[in-house]
Amino acid sequence: MIEALIFVIFPLCLAISACIDLLTMTIPNRVSVILLAAFLIVAPFAGLGFAEIGLHLLAGLLVFAICFGLFAANVMGGGDAKLLTAAAVWFGFNSSLEMFMIYVGLIGGLVTVLVLMIRAHANSAIAVGVPLPPSLFAAKKIPYGVAIGIAGFLAYPSSPLMVAALHRLH
Repeated sequence: MIEALIFVIFPLCLAISACIDLLTMTIPNRVSVILLAAFLIVAPFAGLGFAEIGLHLLAGLLVFAICFGLFAANVMGGGDAKLLTAAAVWFGFNSSLEMFMIYVGLIGGLVTVLVLMIRAHANSAIAVGVPLPPSLFAAKKIPYGVAIGIAGFLAYPSSPLMVAALHRLH
């Protein structure tokens, strides 16, 4: 049962937040709250000890501090910062968090370039009938939740919770 929760909650929350961000240019706070609460519920049953859970929360706190600085500098949106923080908690302090953050940066750059290219050719895309959300053309924001979601999908298989869940299945 715990394995199923580990396999489903994190990817589902990231997929939902990516889709909503793409369509509305916002990430609902409830997605980040669900991610954090689910981690706190699942982690002890997944075999993480108090110290390990503390390190996961500390990783989230570190990511939050960095994201808060980026938010204060008007470089990152608040929803992106909260989602990135909640997602970081699922990774903890290890190489999977490092890979997640690298993926977020790389994919975020690609998403940004792609969105800017789409906006530069908005009239052509609309004329041809490319099915893109209107907010993608009108908003000045970049749907970074898409990058966070894709990065999470790429890095999550190497996260401690996922590795432990996979080992318990064998």
